[in-house]
Amino acid sequence: MPLPVNPPASPDTLSANARTVLEKRYLVKDKSGKPVETPEDMFWRVATTVAEADRRYGASEQAVYDTAVAFYELMTQRRFEPNSPTLMNAGRPLGQLSACFVLPVADALSNGHDGIYDTLRAMALIHQSGGGTGFSFSRLRPSGSMVRSTTGVASGPVSFMKLYDASTEAVKQGGTRRGANMGILRVDHPDVLDFIACKEDLTQVVNFNISVGVTRKFMDALKADGEYELIHPSTKQAVGTLKAREVWDKMIMGAWRTGEPGVFFIDEANKYNPVPHLGAYEATNPCGEQPLLPYDVCNLGSVNVGYYAQNGSMNWEALRADIRLSTHFLDNIIDVNKYPLPEIDQLSKRIRRIGLGVMGFADALIKLGIRYDSPEGVEFGRRVMEFLDVEGKAQSEIMAKARGAFPEWAQSIWGPDETCARDESGNRIRPMQLLRNCNVTTVAPTGTISIIAGCSSGLEPLFAVAFMRNQAGVMMPDVNEDFVAMAKQGGWYSDELMERRSRIFSARPTRSRPSGTSRCRPRSRSIATARSARRRTSRTPRRSTTCGPSMRWRMISTARV
Repeated sequence: MPLPVNPPASPDTLSANARTVLEKRYLVKDKSGKPVETPEDMFWRVATTVAEADRRYGASEQAVYDTAVAFYELMTQRRFEPNSPTLMNAGRPLGQLSACFVLPVADALSNGHDGIYDTLRAMALIHQSGGGTGFSFSRLRPSGSMVRSTTGVASGPVSFMKLYDASTEAVKQGGTRRGANMGILRVDHPDVLDFIACKEDLTQVVNFNISVGVTRKFMDALKADGEYELIHPSTKQAVGTLKAREVWDKMIMGAWRTGEPGVFFIDEANKYNPVPHLGAYEATNPCGEQPLLPYDVCNLGSVNVGYYAQNGSMNWEALRADIRLSTHFLDNIIDVNKYPLPEIDQLSKRIRRIGLGVMGFADALIKLGIRYDSPEGVEFGRRVMEFLDVEGKAQSEIMAKARGAFPEWAQSIWGPDETCARDESGNRIRPMQLLRNCNVTTVAPTGTISIIAGCSSGLEPLFAVAFMRNQAGVMMPDVNEDFVAMAKQGGWYSDELMERRSRIFSARPTRSRPSGTSRCRPRSRSIATARSARRRTSRTPRRSTTCGPSMRWRMISTARV
């Protein structure tokens, strides 16, 4: 029996900006482009679609309805939001609900499976469905190599990355946004210097973030101020050497000038690969937070941490309940998802990877009176992420007992002593734990869903307390809700002040705003340099020279599952 079509009654908590974004990019529209559903309709469409998965595991009609209502309230009350494809596509014919994919690129033009042009086609299908893609181009032979079949020479990884970039430009993602890609090349690939420099011209490869896959051998050479070997991907033989310090300096200079390249500590990530018997990590999703296997996928969603900071303290019990409900939500997506490729569908169900993260972190700190770049801020972040990890896995364990562990569990790092994956020394990597999902947590940037939730992005500091946001072709004033509340409470609020703050997006003390209000709300440009440098390892491309070298940070250095 289908669930009711109309959503349950609920208070209106969405901001004007949220409704604008939803209308422009997410709501179902008729042929003329006019929305035929409200935001509440959309959330109910998503909630009922995702809750239907419970029916497969014996849930009654009433239980499925109750779960749908719980999911609906979770989203409409801005406590949690799933990644954009889920909001766009759930309950619709396309039905593709995931944002993050990695595809393999073999050293062949076409082999009927994962050749360069085979993967190009798969990329286009994923972009059309609203997903983003990551690639390692490290298997491709370097430029100038002999091509035996034609006696010609290979053009190299960068040339084919430009091919993928052009295709991305031509395919508008899901009819709502351009596709996004991550391109990765190992630091020991002979073309690594060309790769590092490929985005010095900001008009080139604009649909890619790029990161260098940094190995332990390279880091050892860097520490010793020595050289390291370049390895031909086909022969696995050394074909030259480079000074590690010179390569590192070029990477640092590129990151400072343009935000590219980032770094992906590939050996460290694979140290915590939960299913190493299925393959190694070679690449990440477009923003770099989630390493994935070839044909791997991750369903992302984020809890709004700021929601639980109330009256100067955290409501940990409410946060616990919503972490568990959100984990349930993300696991259900795996069962109701319509994946664009059979290889992705099969692997997703074998390992059931999900990525629950946070947003509104800066908001929580402000409400608690903690400065972002203080030791107390760091400790609060550590506590929040430990809480998210422990409670997310607790729910995954509950679901594993009720529905079964992910099929590859026994040979994973979580499996029993007799069959689990082990490190090079034969030691366990993680304690045994029965889990429904091989991976549970991932901190994503939450660019658009944080607008819907009306909170700060991911775990980043505030960009500014007030600024004009260009989103979906509309200029929208974005004023921090806590800043407005503080202004009204202090008696110095005015519409003129808010508009002025929005247009100059600065928060230096003025006669209109007491200087003490900035103590707990540093913006991204004023974070202590030494501490912020320690916590970030790679960055997304620069979008505006007024915002410093980069507006947003990719944060992949290790993969903790």
